Amino acid sequence: MKHIVQLNVGGRDISIETGWLAKQAAGAVLVRENHSAVFVAVTTAAPRPGIDFFPLTVDYREKTSAAGKLPGGFFKRESRPTQKEILTSRVTDRPLRPQFPEGYNDEVQIQGMVMSADPELDPDVLMINGSSAALMLSGVPFHGPVGAVRMGMVDGQFIVNPTYEQADKGQLNMMVAGTQDGICMVEAGANELSEEQIVEALRIAHDEIRRLCALQLDLCAKAGVVREEYTPPKGHDPALLKEVTTRYYPAYYAAMKTPGKHERSEALDDIKHQAIVEMCPVSETTPPEERARLAAKAKAISAIVGEFKYKALREMIKREGRRVDGRDFTTVRPITIEMSPFPRNHGSVTFTRGETQAFVTCTLGTSEDSQLIDGLRESKEEQFLLHYNFPSFSTGECKPIRGPGRREIGHGALAERALRPMLPDLSKFPYTIRIVSDILESNGSSSMASVCGGSLAMFDAGVPVKKAVAGVAMGLVDFNVDDPADNGYAVLTDILGDEDHVGDMDFKVCGTDTGITALQMDIKVKKLNLEVMLKALQQARAGRLHILSKMNQAMPAPRRDLSKWAPRYETVKIDKEQIGMLIGPGGKNIRALQEATKSVISVEEDGTVKIFSTEATGAKDAADKIRGMMTKPEVGQRVTGRVTSMREFGAFVEFGVGQEALVHVSQLSDGYVEKPEDVVKVGDEIEVEIINVDPTGKVKASRKAVILKDRGEEYTPELGRGGGGGRDRGGRGGGRREHSRRD
Repeated sequence: MKHIVQLNVGGRDISIETGWLAKQAAGAVLVRENHSAVFVAVTTAAPRPGIDFFPLTVDYREKTSAAGKLPGGFFKRESRPTQKEILTSRVTDRPLRPQFPEGYNDEVQIQGMVMSADPELDPDVLMINGSSAALMLSGVPFHGPVGAVRMGMVDGQFIVNPTYEQADKGQLNMMVAGTQDGICMVEAGANELSEEQIVEALRIAHDEIRRLCALQLDLCAKAGVVREEYTPPKGHDPALLKEVTTRYYPAYYAAMKTPGKHERSEALDDIKHQAIVEMCPVSETTPPEERARLAAKAKAISAIVGEFKYKALREMIKREGRRVDGRDFTTVRPITIEMSPFPRNHGSVTFTRGETQAFVTCTLGTSEDSQLIDGLRESKEEQFLLHYNFPSFSTGECKPIRGPGRREIGHGALAERALRPMLPDLSKFPYTIRIVSDILESNGSSSMASVCGGSLAMFDAGVPVKKAVAGVAMGLVDFNVDDPADNGYAVLTDILGDEDHVGDMDFKVCGTDTGITALQMDIKVKKLNLEVMLKALQQARAGRLHILSKMNQAMPAPRRDLSKWAPRYETVKIDKEQIGMLIGPGGKNIRALQEATKSVISVEEDGTVKIFSTEATGAKDAADKIRGMMTKPEVGQRVTGRVTSMREFGAFVEFGVGQEALVHVSQLSDGYVEKPEDVVKVGDEIEVEIINVDPTGKVKASRKAVILKDRGEEYTPELGRGGGGGRDRGGRGGGRREHSRRD
């Protein structure tokens, strides 16, 4: 039976339907807004044997048919997910995952497809709401619902679920997801907004999220959903837990204070090994049955000791007011910055914060190096690229070497979003900018090191960015999670990997000295209130300003000049009608010009010509030639050209770039000329004077005029005879009839 619920959000109706599509799935919905429609299906399977994690998979796909388009490429079929699809899958996964109970290991798969795409609206918001609704209908132990909205800001006014245009041109583009009780995910780009403005946007967003959650509950009530009873897995044996904790937790707690990530890890592993050896002694005479029992016991001990990290780190913060590396809650790790570590990069920096290190480069390319972005929206050329790489050696591990995963794509997108508002105007700096962040060491906040390094690398490359941008990762320990009677919490600045792993929040905040440019928040608890978020944002501002001061010491402003290895740029403006002349037949003229000046030339539809060259004077030479080529020839003007071809009636001379003049046989010399080849041959360079330009732009020139005038003699063109003056050729019934290969 078909069930539909509907709600007006941001001035447009959002509806959720179920009961008529994919009825064999555990839960399936269709979410609509204007002309957009997103279908989401949820399926489940029993847990795989021995699994110790929650295998949630989210896959979002944008069918090109939804926008009335065909897929690009040779096969004309959708294949691997695009970056947009990967980022939407991630932003859907992040608010849903914390809503499942601890220990739930059933396989859950969420698949979303865009069935119809409104050209003005991004369907990703519908994907999150639809995924939550489908999970609610599936009956799995999902502690939802979760609602999501996008927040924009135009002319200082907040907009709920803005259009593409409003989000792109406004001061804010923020995705917010949450439950009825609080916020659980934020992903934002902003144009230097204050902490207070961000919190106000979150407050407005949460009001709408509550309404969307109520809408999903209404749908479940209409559909008569029966929720699956979930029994959490059995915990550790109480006696074994008590014994292991009594004997080894004090030493583990002390070892947590060991300086250095790897040194600390080794000390903790030694304690685990000691516990297993002492409590599960095995000798050569141990019977097989006893060996099996001790192996199971050793596995349980390993799990118990492994959980000590969560307890010790949180207890240290609450009891001692310090962190495992000795810092207080607000201190940023030591920062070292080395500018231009290698000579041939256009811009580069090594940015180190504690045990996290990023080598970041900035490379400048031509507008021809831009990346074509093709999706549901109109295709566009992207001239700012940021690629984040996380090799296994950065954590001292051996892993298969593959292409970038979802995490790397997500981190790169965050850093790109943070830096984008500070980029120069493309009309003034039309280079394609590619930033690559290679993480060399990692112990937390590597994406924020990429933001800092990316900003400095652009400074080093001479990119005229408006301001420096820094980022810091904030953490949270919510004491209420471990003790329901304690409502206290600690917000941590510049978190370590362990603090990210066992803490309750990872809140990345990027911005300038004026305001915020990007946010990304994930939590492990069910919800977060606005008071905690404001505290985290204010504390992040202090940390960000500290980092910016260190960056300012390393390089206070962008270099005035580009690297000598970077391409040089010139621009020329020509009339639209002259574009064909510049390009030439089959691209002949522009190719010849590029080869002659060792440059790359691109022509915009409005007549803007962009010229790039790695040669010192290549771009300027090309610009000068184009200006000369586009200069309309005038009668009396002298030009030097090359003879390109000859006919019985004269020679064609090419001058400038792609411009051509006919020199009639009677105008090739001051004396009588029987045949053009008696005076010139193809390839000769000769100086001629323009004697006529007709209304269609065809040019006639005279070498005779140059010869006579150079001798101080008078030259009088006779345009009515012989194509440009001169005597009668004699005995042929009057002057020769003029011909032109272009007539």
